[in-house]
Amino acid sequence: MDSLPEFTLAELVELENTYKDIGEESLNAEFCQRLASSFSFSAKRTGKPAIAWEQVQSWFQEKHKEKQGEKLKEKQASLNLSPLGLELLLGLSNESCLNHPPETPGKSKGGKVTDLSDLSFEAKSWRDEAWYDVASFLNYRVLHTGELEARVRFVGFANTHDEWVNVKTAVRERSIPLEPQECHKVKIGDLILCFREGQDHALYSDAHIIGIQRRQHETTECTCRFMVRFEYDDAEEYVLLPRICRRPTASDHPEKITSN
Repeated sequence: MDSLPEFTLAELVELENTYKDIGEESLNAEFCQRLASSFSFSAKRTGKPAIAWEQVQSWFQEKHKEKQGEKLKEKQASLNLSPLGLELLLGLSNESCLNHPPETPGKSKGGKVTDLSDLSFEAKSWRDEAWYDVASFLNYRVLHTGELEARVRFVGFANTHDEWVNVKTAVRERSIPLEPQECHKVKIGDLILCFREGQDHALYSDAHIIGIQRRQHETTECTCRFMVRFEYDDAEEYVLLPRICRRPTASDHPEKITSN
């Protein structure tokens, strides 16, 4: 199969200037057809193979992808995003969206959701300041303040509960439930995600460990007690291990997270 004809230097300059002037509008097929014809019938291309419009469109597509990647990297720097955060944004911009199929309706973690292996992120709802597992990232936008927001769908909730959340402050890797034999991983001062149940709510909220009563126990059941202070209202209470999820560390999956 013959290789595609190469653009001349003048054509490359025109492509660059065109994209600079009209951006993603240059991806339009009809526009690419007109530009390809202009190149092919130019006196400067006399004796050279004609340029196909798909070739012009492909050039603009690659240019657009390159520019979008540059913008997201600049956004990472300005928002101080982690490499994982950048990975999330690149997924959104390329429309991969880290989608997962909707799961059976129910409460997040506290509602005994057992299949957590496919979930990667959790997001904080502005409605109740609680964290919920993310089913899918639907879109993203940059506010006039320069902050980046993602539109998320929460596991177990219909699209009427979709929310725009701040990527820097309200999206993070999913917290990890603890097994009874892992209680030694919880230490005073740790930020954890703790299940909190009241008369009118059953939520997972951020809390800090402020005290621990260690007890000898079997590997099948932990009887230690953990004093927590919730960030939301500074309320304090003792809880047992099943109500605690720890924050992930680089050691959980070093292939994804790199140290800053």
